[in-house]
Amino acid sequence: MTNERTFSILHTNDFHNHLTAAQASRIKGQKASLGANTLLVDAGDAISAGNVGVRLGGEPILELMNETGYDAMTLGNREFHVADGLLRHKIANARFPILCANIRYQKESGGMLPLEPYFSWTLSNGLRVTVFGVTVPMVTAKMTARVISSYLFDDPVLTARRIIGELRDKSDVLIALTHIGIKEDQRLAAACPELDLIIGGHSHVVLSQAQVVEGVPILQAGWFGHYLGRVDLSVGDEGVRVTDSFLEDLRVTAGDDKP
Repeated sequence: MTNERTFSILHTNDFHNHLTAAQASRIKGQKASLGANTLLVDAGDAISAGNVGVRLGGEPILELMNETGYDAMTLGNREFHVADGLLRHKIANARFPILCANIRYQKESGGMLPLEPYFSWTLSNGLRVTVFGVTVPMVTAKMTARVISSYLFDDPVLTARRIIGELRDKSDVLIALTHIGIKEDQRLAAACPELDLIIGGHSHVVLSQAQVVEGVPILQAGWFGHYLGRVDLSVGDEGVRVTDSFLEDLRVTAGDDKP
């Protein structure tokens, strides 16, 4: 393949506040060893608060993720809150973009959402990598919870179809960073074969190698920081292909596998 350019993505999901300093150090070291053309992302539920719980002092795991070098994460149900001010408080410690394309204000106020639908990077080798986020719908127009929520969620797959139309031609690599669970990731892949990769969370699945649906590789790395996922990609005249994907075991002991 001519004009081939490569890069790597490191990924985690569903820490539920179980990221330790030792794990963070190993993740940071892996990113540094791979060099500039590497992204580190998380697929949501980093914090341990309940869906409407709030830690008054803010979320320290987000500060640890800042130090680790995370480039982006997707909003998980744990990070969500129905109240605008409390959602902002829950994610305030993050110094990296938190992504969710399928959330919107229930009533348009002209204000800016505290989340980004997507984020793009131009790597040192010139590759334009775009990552968009979709999250399990926490409040929809059909739910009674809508009466107390500042926000509504749209269907993740319909949202992805829309945003792919906006982003595909602007990106060498287009990735969905999701917190919708493996079955919905499979539905997303089947509906959106234009995607180059899906990195998911929410269902705590351990995928030692990519699961491929309609040509779209799907990755997920368990829970609690037990594993660090890595995927190596090559981009050339024939498009984007995964050259390798695997999980690095970050558990202190091999039997530390309770969800």
